Amino acid sequence: MKKYLLILSFISSAAFFSSCKKTTEDKNLWEAVLPQATPISDASCLSGALKGTMLAGKTYNICGDIFVNDGDTLIIQEGVTINFGSATVAAPVGLGVKGTLLCLGSKDKPIMLTYPGVTKTDQNGADPNLDPALKGKWTGVIGATTCKLIVVKWTHIEFGGATISSAMKSFTGSSSPYSIYFANPAGVFVFEDSWIYGSVDDPFRINGGKISVMRNTFEKCGYTGGEAMNAKAGTIGDFAYNLCIGMATNGPKLSNINILPGFPASNVRMYNNTIINSGYRRSAAGRGGSLNFEEGAGGMAYNNLIVNCKFGLRVVGTPIADTANLQYGYNYYYADSVSVASQFIPSLSVSTCISKPQETDFPKPSTYLPAGWKIGDVYTAPSSAVGVNNPQFINAPVPLPSGLKLADIAVVGNYNFSLKPTSPCINAGYTGFSPRADVPVDLKYGATEITPPGRDIGCYQSNGRGNQH
Repeated sequence: MKKYLLILSFISSAAFFSSCKKTTEDKNLWEAVLPQATPISDASCLSGALKGTMLAGKTYNICGDIFVNDGDTLIIQEGVTINFGSATVAAPVGLGVKGTLLCLGSKDKPIMLTYPGVTKTDQNGADPNLDPALKGKWTGVIGATTCKLIVVKWTHIEFGGATISSAMKSFTGSSSPYSIYFANPAGVFVFEDSWIYGSVDDPFRINGGKISVMRNTFEKCGYTGGEAMNAKAGTIGDFAYNLCIGMATNGPKLSNINILPGFPASNVRMYNNTIINSGYRRSAAGRGGSLNFEEGAGGMAYNNLIVNCKFGLRVVGTPIADTANLQYGYNYYYADSVSVASQFIPSLSVSTCISKPQETDFPKPSTYLPAGWKIGDVYTAPSSAVGVNNPQFINAPVPLPSGLKLADIAVVGNYNFSLKPTSPCINAGYTGFSPRADVPVDLKYGATEITPPGRDIGCYQSNGRGNQH
């Protein structure tokens, strides 16, 4: 990997990007030629403009905001640790990107973007008011509207979401901190095989662009609000094989608000995700739980495993989602309480929800909806809908252990959310559709793999595909 990145030349770059054009509309994305990589020294504390390569295995300390200028590229090789700030650095710092960012970790040698000296609070029932994961120790990776490409592979991102500095705000145009932020509607964002642990708000906010978000783990994100992915403004692509546990609000949420003229409406295919115990740090009525399609947004939602979440899949009616271009089904629900089972299909009393029951879901809505039920009606699920259809994880808090609340389960810890061979989720999925596959496929400059729909419900597949964590 080092050798390839260091010898990358003008000619090979131009040839590569030309070969990766999927359609003529992608032309502007790939006009910029990546400069030859220049090693970045780890000998001193870094701040200001950076370009070149952070070398494999080294540790870099950041003592002020760092920036990638328009036309420049920052490459982060496998095994790099970046400490954003410390107890001796007065204000939170982050990484602003106007150019290109490539985080190229590997399974054996992931990249770490973190804040040093913080102890994780991973026990069940940790007080969110005291949890450092929800306080924001450094700002995050903030892409400006000029940022054409961010690729993040096998990377841990921890403790992000601190207050954004005036310098970062001026550079990126963003006033809100997120662990990852992308804002170029004509750009490409790839986030795969990575981890986000903790955030103050959304760990990942995207305002337009082509995305592939696959095989990641999102843990304990959002203090009193925040989704694993909050996408808006003409975002198109795929969100698949992600494990989301302990989100303040939802796993993925999609809206078309703030779209710019000339761009397609937001449309994301959300499939084969596992969403656990989410929605319990968001107090607003009808908000929080699993998957949301909101104002003007369409796509697909199939094969998602939704366990003990506050609400089931939510299609918003005001302002209405793009229901003409939205399909969903084959989603699997499990509840340890009547209150959770009574929101497998959210009711209008707590939400402007127009989700339609799908008989391909598990359990079948006809087994728990009362006679004469209409879309949006309040209902109380029968006890027969509680504690049944256990997905049979290898090791997980299902059923909920005695003495714990649903909100207490927020981290992976020592759990294993892979499926037992006897799981009813195996061979229960729907594969009669394809990913959108809007981004190029490449080991460094695109998605490593756009994994197609799986036969098993959820992010872990019995054939070894899907989430690798």
